[in-house]
Amino acid sequence: MRLFKRALTSVAFAALAGAAIPAAANAQAASAKPWSPPRTADGHPDMQGDWTNSSITKLERNNPSMPLVLSEEQVKQMEARAAAAGAADNAKIDPSQGAPKAGGGVGGYNRFWMDPGAQVGRVKGEARSSWIVEPANGKMPLSAEGRTKIKALLDRRNNGEPEGLNPADRCFIGSRGSGGPPMLNNIYNNTYQIVQTPGAVMIDVEMMHDARIIRMGPDEKPKSAALKQWLGDSIGHWEGDTLVVVTRGWKDLQANYEPIYLSDKATVTERFTLTGPDEITYGFTVDDPTFYTQAWKGEMTFNRSNGSVFEYACHEGNYAMPHILQATRENPANAREGFGGE
Repeated sequence: MRLFKRALTSVAFAALAGAAIPAAANAQAASAKPWSPPRTADGHPDMQGDWTNSSITKLERNNPSMPLVLSEEQVKQMEARAAAAGAADNAKIDPSQGAPKAGGGVGGYNRFWMDPGAQVGRVKGEARSSWIVEPANGKMPLSAEGRTKIKALLDRRNNGEPEGLNPADRCFIGSRGSGGPPMLNNIYNNTYQIVQTPGAVMIDVEMMHDARIIRMGPDEKPKSAALKQWLGDSIGHWEGDTLVVVTRGWKDLQANYEPIYLSDKATVTERFTLTGPDEITYGFTVDDPTFYTQAWKGEMTFNRSNGSVFEYACHEGNYAMPHILQATRENPANAREGFGGE
């Protein structure tokens, strides 16, 4: 009789335990619900605030043989090389090493201002060797026509013409594609502020203090092709929880400025998705049959910034411009040719 009671008790315990397992599993599943973004008053994901895309990962892959997704060992190697390069530049301006020889390289004399980041960029949890994901080699697919146009642009810039000076040096727009679109990381000033309203989304770019105004709404139409804008004409709409922005119509000075060249036939499509409380997954497609052989794609992550966006005061016209013109005028060869000579 005692054995029967023990057996019955064991069976009852097992039954209770078995009933508890599904309950625990259900509770765990309930706690693992997909993350839901905060929302603005009009019901869309609230991306407002300060963000940064600071990273040592760049648009193109330096070594096309490297994979897009890096191993942790490769990440350590890339970050160590970046740190070593910064240390080497700093050593060149160390007063204890003596002044550079007259006419020699001064090294990274302005390294103090640089803040490119120290880490490899991660997208969707993966360490990336480049922002470009398509083509697979991580390089922009330049066409023969595109290469010819780029060479002509760079030749003009390098032959001493002040009008050929790039627009960032003339304080018109941010350098290295920071204003975009697509919006790329720079060697410093990588902070962005996003402000949303039902009718527009504004992205304030720290570098050069550019402000992108993205017009929202189904009734928004592209502006006249004759009207070219700094940072282009951007129209946005929502596809579920993703902000999609289509941009056309850049001013030539920006469209002709590296790293991404754009013709009057170009369209850039961006996708902003709030994938966590502190990250925006940012994807972009560049479609331009003049400069490229195919439409190409990239993606990066914008991380929540601990700091605010402060004004970046690039002096209007830049102090470099009068110095360049003065040096050109005082060059006897240029004076003889009538290029600004006195």
